[in-house]
Amino acid sequence: MGQLEDMALFVRIVEAGSITKASEQLDIAKSAVSRRLKELETRLNTQLISRTTRNSTLTDHGRQYYDQARNILGDVEILNEEISGVKAHIEGTLKVTAPLSFGLMHLSDIIDSYANQHPNLDFELDFSDRHVDLIEEGYELAIRIGELKNSSYQARRLTEIRYVLCASPDYIKQRGLPTTLDELQQHEFLQYGLGKQSSLVLTDQQGEKHQIDITSKIKANNGDFLVKMACKVHGIAFLPTFITYKTIASGALVPLMTDYELPVLNAYAVYPKNRYLSQRCRFFIDFIIEQLGDKPYWDNMELVRPDS
Repeated sequence: MGQLEDMALFVRIVEAGSITKASEQLDIAKSAVSRRLKELETRLNTQLISRTTRNSTLTDHGRQYYDQARNILGDVEILNEEISGVKAHIEGTLKVTAPLSFGLMHLSDIIDSYANQHPNLDFELDFSDRHVDLIEEGYELAIRIGELKNSSYQARRLTEIRYVLCASPDYIKQRGLPTTLDELQQHEFLQYGLGKQSSLVLTDQQGEKHQIDITSKIKANNGDFLVKMACKVHGIAFLPTFITYKTIASGALVPLMTDYELPVLNAYAVYPKNRYLSQRCRFFIDFIIEQLGDKPYWDNMELVRPDS
């Protein structure tokens, strides 16, 4: 094996967190990974990773080597592309996690197009709303919505995520159409997420923010389920438009309180801050941004209003 291959192996060990996890991710025997790490340390005449029976940590020389190796590997990819005059050969396995509803509804066409452009690329996809530890589980990329609280991650904005208050026409006939904040507060809500959220913030046309207390009749961590419950007259849903756009366009749900603005979040591509980001992953992030744009297609729809 050459020095670049040994660098890449060392980077993988560091980012996986252990020799065992690196061997699993690379599908290489643990003994082979250990042997190549030892050979690298012998060649450099220094210990890169301090290993005990319980854990392993980077030495000072190991941290320095890791930082430089990440930069070198990235520069080699860029240089190869510039000199050849063609985009690098994208291959390997891209391991991505994304929220369930967003992944199922909006990533299939994107991944289809990207896979067709790069036929030698494989995908491992986890569509779920569980929290994924990218380093522990070996994911290159996560798509996440909302505020990012983990400072160990780097993020690139993909697109904006808007929310809508909506209900079925039958619900409006039974319970009435709320036109004021006081009237809205009297209704029961379908809450996306299992948190303790008990209020909504709406902004009027003068830019003034209003916070109202709400009563959640049903809480669920799946938006598709809440859309069905809203259609079945169980309450007013407060959901991202990327989940409701088709149901609203069909008239099965209608938007409410449209003179007010609801909070706007962002969707992000998230990856570990200190991890070398492969070219297949960088290109994929660029491709998602290009496909979605600043105003995504699901927001370019004609709203069916309850009074239309």
